[in-house]
Amino acid sequence: MRGNPEISVVVPALNEAKYIHNLFDGLDAQGFRNFETIVVDGGSTDATREIARRRGARVIVEKKEGIGRARNAGAAVARGRILVFLDADTKPDAMLLDVYRRALSTGSAIAATGPIMPLEKSNLLVRLGFLFVSVLFVKASILLGRSSVVGLNFAVRKSSFDKARGFNPRYVTYEDWDLSLRLRKLGRIAYLGDATVRTSARRVKAWGIYGFFAFHVGNMLRYNMGREPKRHYEPVR
Repeated sequence: MRGNPEISVVVPALNEAKYIHNLFDGLDAQGFRNFETIVVDGGSTDATREIARRRGARVIVEKKEGIGRARNAGAAVARGRILVFLDADTKPDAMLLDVYRRALSTGSAIAATGPIMPLEKSNLLVRLGFLFVSVLFVKASILLGRSSVVGLNFAVRKSSFDKARGFNPRYVTYEDWDLSLRLRKLGRIAYLGDATVRTSARRVKAWGIYGFFAFHVGNMLRYNMGREPKRHYEPVR
């Protein structure tokens, strides 16, 4: 690769050796190739870092708690002018990076997001839950000017990310929606129907669909009432 990559893919990870192969399989299949991958490891005790290095990623370690802090650490060393945030248990569709590149290079949008679907075979209720949150709810929030995007499938111009001062490092949860609300004050956030990723539904299955929704709806209400989002997010491996 000559010069700097156009896109930096930033991936927070903690003990994701079981799932991170899916991420790299998806990145290896990308039609757009001028990108770098930065894995920000939170102190894994499994083979996460070794796998990431073997698959060509740059690995940095950020042991302080918080997914927002980890994403900020990756963004701080990123060389691309577009940041794409994915999670370690998430597999991007083959055109994801090209879709984001075109939207943020030629359009008026400063940030973008897209559909999130379950990676594993899931029942109808789980699939409908993903559809509701990542398509209907997110699209409605953007139309209403209260953009609420999900951080595991999120792209932003680095200049806008820096101007918004990134994710709030104090937040353990809701850090993605908090950032999207601040970005909305700087410019347009686009919803791209072709920017699809597939992510593990393990948390939904562990908590149950109703428990999952109850947690996130309650957290949303806390934030909108001026209270800090919940500081505990149970690890599910």
